[in-house]
Amino acid sequence: MSTPSSSDPVPFQLRADLVAGFLVFLIALPLCLGIAMASGFPPVAGVLTAIVGGLLATFLGSAPLTIKGPAAGLIVIVLGAVQELGEGDPAKGYRRALAVGFVAAVLQIGFALVRAGRFGDAFPSSVVHGMLAAIGIIIISKQGHTVLGVGPEAKSPLGLLAELPHSLVSSNPEIALIGLGSLVILFAFPLLKHPWVRRIPSPLVVLLFAVPLGLYFDLEHDHTYSFRAHIYQIGPTYLVQLPGRLLDALAFPDFSVVTSGTSIKYVIMFALVGSIESLLSAKAVDALDPWKRQSNLDKDLLATGVANLVSACIGGLPMISEIVRSSANINSGARSRYANFFHGAFLLAFVALLPGLLHEIPLAALGAMLVYTGTRLASPREFRKTLEIGAEQLLIFCVTILGTLLEDLLVGVALGVLTKLVIHLVNGAPFGSLLRPRVQRQDHDDEIVIRVHGAAVFTNYLGIRQQLDEARALARPVRLDLSETTLVDHTVLERLHHLATDWREANLSLRIVGLEQHRGLSSHHLSARKKPAGQAVYGSEP
Repeated sequence: MSTPSSSDPVPFQLRADLVAGFLVFLIALPLCLGIAMASGFPPVAGVLTAIVGGLLATFLGSAPLTIKGPAAGLIVIVLGAVQELGEGDPAKGYRRALAVGFVAAVLQIGFALVRAGRFGDAFPSSVVHGMLAAIGIIIISKQGHTVLGVGPEAKSPLGLLAELPHSLVSSNPEIALIGLGSLVILFAFPLLKHPWVRRIPSPLVVLLFAVPLGLYFDLEHDHTYSFRAHIYQIGPTYLVQLPGRLLDALAFPDFSVVTSGTSIKYVIMFALVGSIESLLSAKAVDALDPWKRQSNLDKDLLATGVANLVSACIGGLPMISEIVRSSANINSGARSRYANFFHGAFLLAFVALLPGLLHEIPLAALGAMLVYTGTRLASPREFRKTLEIGAEQLLIFCVTILGTLLEDLLVGVALGVLTKLVIHLVNGAPFGSLLRPRVQRQDHDDEIVIRVHGAAVFTNYLGIRQQLDEARALARPVRLDLSETTLVDHTVLERLHHLATDWREANLSLRIVGLEQHRGLSSHHLSARKKPAGQAVYGSEP
């Protein structure tokens, strides 16, 4: 497949982006509704977010193939803000959470202007994956009850998980049939290998199953039915609730408590977690881009921040560059950022012209989609992959999960980072080199040699990266010598591995040498490398 250029026929590009945008719209519509519902926002707020992300972010420098919209990874934070700031009043909490989103968006714009996009490279992979796994577990714990048509008594994630067996036994049979049937479709669909079947979005199949079943059960009207000598209540509370007109869905921030400690806590979480997730997603999408285009992460973060500002002003959720919809965008043949625009335009047209159809979607089907998303975030495969990289990575991963489940996301992430730092010190990393790398650079006619002393770990990676970026600008081969380090952590090795690949695709040479005397903490090729105690350190001569 050739790289797109000005010589490519414009109609073909527009047709490809139009088709991709339509297919992503089919996936995004139910997910946006479900994510908003799970976040404590009105369901239509999720659609508003994606509309802004598509129609606005596209023209502000958004990464070429990313889809902007609400993400499951922010559900826990947004719901926490609504509950804590609302003090028992969901409507008040919603509007105060919008104010938090507004201030967080201003912070995101500030991050972009000071070129903070590079900080996404330094964040520990095991902490990020632990954070996402914890979010997945929390989503399952909350939405599992929605799938079964039961209102749980517990409030904490662990309490909600423990209550799932009781909800299963006391489930509302008609709602559970819709919810569990939707789950079966979502888990079974990837197992179907036929190319024609794989082109159909599984959320669309869920809607084709759930909506007719909801109509058959007459969820639109309050009534009771009996099943095995039990009487069950059913009605429109099990359907998506929407305003009659799109304009009626608009809501505005309440800044009355935006300077409170609780608000500031959530501003930090909105801004940091949203920015990190968005940056990591944009980088992942770049890796999937058939034409290997590299996004300007600072520009993409600026586009996300401005779009979040507008979204918060009209009642929408915070948005990120969302990886699942972006992957679907690429698989659907998208060529440019206009696929994101078309996905937003289709959402706007559907909500403005056919709002009645959205009201027929059962909440159990949306809950099933979120449970499926949660199981992918917290899959046992994630635990196994982390263990393969190293036992210490699994410890960091699990500490992050437990901290998040027992307290909140900010505590979980902080504990994960602290655990990683303690492990580095135990493994011999000099305290003085944790934050600032000791780097020597020597320029030669045939190559540039960059030698790192002490430790090469996530907290000082940006200093190493800066040296590499400066050397890259000279367009000469670069040799990165790590022989005089006592420890090179997994995050740094992973980033260097991707960096070397990027250089190779740009016809540049980056050689990473000097790890022969280091011992891997596991057999994985990107595991942390530690120089054995007492081992003399010899730097190779350039």
